[in-house]
Amino acid sequence: MYNTDLPPRTELPSSKQLLRSTIIAIIVAAVLLVTVVLPSEYGIDPTGIGRVLGLTQMGEIKVQLAAEAAQHRAPASASTSPEAAVPEAQKTAPLAADSATSSQAAQKTDEKTITLKPGEAVEVKLEMSKGAKAKYEWISTGGPVNHNTHTETPNGPHTYSKGQGVERDSGEITAISDGYHGWAWRNRNNKDVTITLKTTGEYRSVRNVYGSKSDTQ
Repeated sequence: MYNTDLPPRTELPSSKQLLRSTIIAIIVAAVLLVTVVLPSEYGIDPTGIGRVLGLTQMGEIKVQLAAEAAQHRAPASASTSPEAAVPEAQKTAPLAADSATSSQAAQKTDEKTITLKPGEAVEVKLEMSKGAKAKYEWISTGGPVNHNTHTETPNGPHTYSKGQGVERDSGEITAISDGYHGWAWRNRNNKDVTITLKTTGEYRSVRNVYGSKSDTQ
């Protein structure tokens, strides 16, 4: 069996060349950290390149949704301790009331109309439990918009659908986690557009977030 000959010592990189390659690799990694990772993950853009590439908007909405998810989880953990002191017999009526409230929320229906000025963005979010379903249909009047149907999970953002230059969309969201699930729109036209959103399904509330910095671009 033939073994490949080892290269002569003269062809091996010198210590100086290895050091230079290491320094170049560190510089490249630092540039990627500042221009790509920080803007897209944390909304931090010291160079301004991330905003030009649309990465900063993505990072800002990640940070915003993560904060909202943390606020949503906090009341649930705070209410655990007092319930332990309540006798079992006294829990029956409140549990029945909670069940009725949940059943009513399962059939909520809403319609919202939102007007966006040129360059303006907005989000509409449904507060949903994991596994809950909500059907939706929206139409943009006055021109197409960029949209992103998404949510934030403990493992990062999740996109259900997205598009640019779209005038309407419909479908069904199945919540992959507890939290807020919904739509972000941005008006890239030179005139106002009006968005009409209709929703029906298993959610507890609907909320608007104006001035959204989403990755709809």
